[in-house]
Amino acid sequence: MDGFESRFFPAEDGLMLHARDYAPVAADGRLPLVCLPGLSRNGRDFHPLALRLAQDPVAPRRVIALDYRGRGLSAHDGNAANYTVAVECRDVLTALSAFGLSRALFAGTSRGGLILHVMAAVRPDCIAGAILNDIGPEIEADGLKEIRDYLSRATFPASFAAAAEGLRALHGATFPALSDADWRDMAEAIYAERDGRIVADFDPGLTDQLQAIDFSKPLPTLWPQFELLAQKPLLVVRGEQSRLFSRQTLARMAAHAATVRTVTAPGQGHAPLLHHADVFPSVKAFLAGLDG
Repeated sequence: MDGFESRFFPAEDGLMLHARDYAPVAADGRLPLVCLPGLSRNGRDFHPLALRLAQDPVAPRRVIALDYRGRGLSAHDGNAANYTVAVECRDVLTALSAFGLSRALFAGTSRGGLILHVMAAVRPDCIAGAILNDIGPEIEADGLKEIRDYLSRATFPASFAAAAEGLRALHGATFPALSDADWRDMAEAIYAERDGRIVADFDPGLTDQLQAIDFSKPLPTLWPQFELLAQKPLLVVRGEQSRLFSRQTLARMAAHAATVRTVTAPGQGHAPLLHHADVFPSVKAFLAGLDG
């Protein structure tokens, strides 16, 4: 009824991981899309996008949306030091094996796009093409500080409606394009009911790595890894009001290779909703161009 099947599988270290599998009755050989969420987010972020793609009446596509360790329905890791891009990249590769996929299309939002940079260095053959959602090889320190600060503040809304209003109060200035329904969808993706209260659906230990960042020093960049990733077809989406992913970085990426296409999501910040009417047509056309 929800349009997907919950699938559980073990990581290399035995931790149980979860993904949503939106598998249409027939995909006619179209490549599946594997969705990788942001730092504290989970596969529910991609639910509206996945439904539109998997239930397309003309060209349905299988979509798999992952919960990283410590997020969503995946188990929490007792060692918070394992919440790294490198470990999560290994988990993504394990997921591909669990689903029997040797090659796929990918959509990586924020953290998910960083994972794709690493994948391009260690297993480029897996990537047939990718969407980088508000992320590139260089990120802005001020935007990352904002993420660190609001993730470190534990909130317990009284209801999902209250959670939606809280998100609007926090992020509304950078997301004027979002409707009431969009904010409610976002709240239901970010929060979950656990033990009788509504909480952000990630292991609080995840923020330890953010707290350890020394912002007095330049943040590391991934330009060498991007050069490898840019050998694949790429669609780079930037939120018009993003504070994490700059226009300058987007322009440098676009100038790098003919394989890189870009689109700006008007009225959205970090990170844009890929199913939004201003973005989805570009996403669908990009994916369709990689079939066959």
